[in-house]
Amino acid sequence: MEIGAIIGLIGMLLLVGSWIPQTVETLRTKHCPLNLEFIIIYVAAASMLTIYSYIIGDWIFFTLNFLSAFQSAINLAVKLMEK
Repeated sequence: MEIGAIIGLIGMLLLVGSWIPQTVETLRTKHCPLNLEFIIIYVAAASMLTIYSYIIGDWIFFTLNFLSAFQSAINLAVKLMEK
């Protein structure tokens, strides 16, 4: 594996990992303290980047954006259920 892919993989793991504590807390408390507009924009952006990374064939970028969109979508679902 080349150095660029290793750096990308580490970055992906750190970025995706940063969402884990928030998602776990949201699921445990059934309350999402994040701003609704932020979550909507984040889910939309990560979903579009997931599609883009699939088209260009970048698996690290694809995985990063897919997992980010998935975790933020969980937070969005809980936030919408609160209302």
